[in-house]
Amino acid sequence: MPFSELVAMAFGALRASKLRSALTLLGMVIGVFAIIVSVTAVKVIESSITTTIESFGSTSITVTSYPEVRNEGRHERVNYTPLTYDEVLRLGERIGTKAALAPEAQENNVRFRAGTVITDPNVQLYGTNEEWATSNGYDLDKGRNLTSEDVQFARPVAVLGASLADKLFADRNPIGQEIVADRGRYLVVGVLKKKGSTGFGGMDPDLMALTPITRLFGIYGNPERDLSLKVRAPSAALVTGISQDVIGALRVIRQVQPGETNNFSLQTSESSIGEMKTLTNGLTIGGAGIGLLTLLAAGIGIMNIMLVSVTERTREIGIRKSLGARRSDVLRQFLIEAVVLCQVGAVVGVVAGVLTANLLAFFFDTAPTVPWGWVLTAFVGVTFFGVVFGVYPAWKAARLDPIEALRFE
Repeated sequence: MPFSELVAMAFGALRASKLRSALTLLGMVIGVFAIIVSVTAVKVIESSITTTIESFGSTSITVTSYPEVRNEGRHERVNYTPLTYDEVLRLGERIGTKAALAPEAQENNVRFRAGTVITDPNVQLYGTNEEWATSNGYDLDKGRNLTSEDVQFARPVAVLGASLADKLFADRNPIGQEIVADRGRYLVVGVLKKKGSTGFGGMDPDLMALTPITRLFGIYGNPERDLSLKVRAPSAALVTGISQDVIGALRVIRQVQPGETNNFSLQTSESSIGEMKTLTNGLTIGGAGIGLLTLLAAGIGIMNIMLVSVTERTREIGIRKSLGARRSDVLRQFLIEAVVLCQVGAVVGVVAGVLTANLLAFFFDTAPTVPWGWVLTAFVGVTFFGVVFGVYPAWKAARLDPIEALRFE
């Protein structure tokens, strides 16, 4: 019997018992849905985080004074002596022109005013230098960037992020205008190009302002506060070498004795992405494992329904055999019915899983994704389940004696 005819018969058998087929499909749909929705959701989140990390510069090295250390399998954040501005200056003297250094002192939830326009108290004010914008992946849109002279003389100037400039000045040119923060006044000398939402967490990286770090210390005090530092290598190929130079210099500056653990941490975009992928791979495997268990339960349900179907169609099998159907024809017929049942469930589960998980892509403002490898795996897997759980009912149907089958009521 042609394969196409067997497939048509399989669909006919499914249509003959719509409710039973639908309930049987439901288990397979849920199993495939669980796998695809978890894998796709993880991929969307991974893509969003990767885009965010890469947007801050592939050649930048982030230096902080609070590394995370692993203790018996757990990550613990250990606070060390603050990384101060004086130490950054001394590091710059040792590194010289090998790399650009951009220290960052941050004031959170600052309110800005320009004329009668006042922002909410949710603006980030960064005290930094002329290297910060480039090291964090920003380009200049209008005016000028901070300069080394601004930092040297603690000038009351500011470079605005695109969102802050829009809020304060709308369609007006902000260059040369004065703005007032919770503390201090600033002359706007530049505006950065819009970077766009990072997606993850709904953050707006453009709702911020830059001012010379020396100016921020003069207004907000605490010049010995803990800083973070971006070190920008000339190229991605030099990141590893520059990292080693920074580690060596900081160990001397921060008086780390030979054999002691660094009391600071370095992180590159590559290492951050690697750590994130290790985590997301674990989540993917966990989600797929839950889906696999559901598929096993659904497979047992399919075997049960196929056994019931064989019993109900015993007389039909007897008629087919009496008309010349071979055991192999009957075996293939019931195997194809089981596989078709699984494949239909897989199609519904894949479509529902991809659409549901990609709602996260809309929320995180990132590109939708389809895990084609896992989609193919799902279809291959359910085919395997269809064969494994359908082979016994099919074998039982093929072994029926045609005379006894015709007598069956």
